[in-house]
Amino acid sequence: MALRRTCTVALTALALAGATAAPAAAEAKTYYVDCLRGSDNASGTSAGTAWRSLQKASAHTYAPGEKLLLRRGTSCTGVLAPKGAGAAGAPVLIDAYGSGKAKPRIQANGARAALHLINTEQWEIRNLDLSNTGPATTTERRAGLYVQLTDYGTADHFVVDGVDVHDVNGADFKDPDPSGGILFVVQGSTTPTRFNGLRVEDSTVRHVDRTGIGTMSTWGSGTDADAELLSSGVEFVRNKAHDVGGDGIVIHETRKARVEHNYVDGFNMRSAGYNAGIWAWESQDALYQYNEVTGGHGTRDSMAYDIDGGNVRNTYRYNYSHDNEGGFLLVCNATDKTSDGNRIHDNISVNDRNTTSPYAVISVVCGAATDTQVYRNTVVTDRADTALVSNNGPTGVTFRDNVFVGAPGAGSPIKDTVSTYSNNLYWRTAQPRDASGVNADPRFTDTTPDAPDDVRLKSGSPARGIGTPVDDGTTHDYFGNPIPDPPNLGADQGS
Repeated sequence: MALRRTCTVALTALALAGATAAPAAAEAKTYYVDCLRGSDNASGTSAGTAWRSLQKASAHTYAPGEKLLLRRGTSCTGVLAPKGAGAAGAPVLIDAYGSGKAKPRIQANGARAALHLINTEQWEIRNLDLSNTGPATTTERRAGLYVQLTDYGTADHFVVDGVDVHDVNGADFKDPDPSGGILFVVQGSTTPTRFNGLRVEDSTVRHVDRTGIGTMSTWGSGTDADAELLSSGVEFVRNKAHDVGGDGIVIHETRKARVEHNYVDGFNMRSAGYNAGIWAWESQDALYQYNEVTGGHGTRDSMAYDIDGGNVRNTYRYNYSHDNEGGFLLVCNATDKTSDGNRIHDNISVNDRNTTSPYAVISVVCGAATDTQVYRNTVVTDRADTALVSNNGPTGVTFRDNVFVGAPGAGSPIKDTVSTYSNNLYWRTAQPRDASGVNADPRFTDTTPDAPDDVRLKSGSPARGIGTPVDDGTTHDYFGNPIPDPPNLGADQGS
């Protein structure tokens, strides 16, 4: 018995010793870059031993949980193109360190991108200042932040937070390989590839060509049959885009994306193509809300918002559009695409215009859509040389319970003999085909509106209490008022 007990104790001690001797998992390291005072001969693992160049930082392969920190108040020239990938719960982080408010700047001097990630996943990018100005070009694609997947499969988890991109003079190339500010691009044809979990928040783009913030893809058609090929978990939140050459914010090939609380001021500023402020292509169940778009330039599109080719069950609500040369809304399905079940409601358009036929403040052009419903919006313009709505032939759009107000004096026409109209209010305009329409002054709080509050309804407005209840899950209006039963016409549901 004593011998057996002695052997047992000895074996237990050996087992414990073995467990203690097993190597621990390596602790994720933090690397530092100081382009002013660092040295590429240093270890890079502390602020005092920081690397000096982006080339050195790009040569390292980053492991899950590792960090790459750039010193605030410094400017680096070249391209940051780090390798490696994070893992679930342990993304690789690129961020700023040090005192002061100035974000670390990367100036790419005309390269493909200032920050370029290729065939990777699980990255978070925060608090950087990116620019990419090179010689004037009509052939070179350039970007600020460019994440590129080619025949990769599903790439999970990207966060861009507090990144400022400015002064990118790339050529006027659109999808599938664009120039622009903050871009997430899927390419290839052999392996179905998409993003899963992509969030861009509290970031800015300014004076970039040609797309401000966007996703593009060569995979998916936007149809239910292709749903698994579409990028998912895409969220663009509280971003600002100023002076954008082409599209402001655009999502391609996504499902259940959310685009909310963004501000676009100045788009289609330098492009020869067709562009919109905020829109989607071949996307399902996208929700756009609490966005503001202004300063759209030109009349080759330049609408604030757009229901376009392959859009299925997209919703625009609680958005504000004003002073756009291309108008408030485009409904434009593409040839051989399905655009079905889209909803545009509880939005406000003030003093938008489009003076080029066949366009208008709201333009229904291109191919036919199915079941596109435009309701409870307030659309007012101060321009007599624009139509409030125009349609050059496509079917499938219904206008219901909206308030349409034309310019003082001469008014503004509605040029649409195709779409369905029901129970709208018309003032200084008319739609004879709306048998249940109301022709009366809506009694706004301001007779010459130039802001959302100006189109609230005064007591006694003929738009009050004569709307059609809609079971769409929407419980309040643009201003936060609960929607009564029956609702008011237009965007103001206040009592």
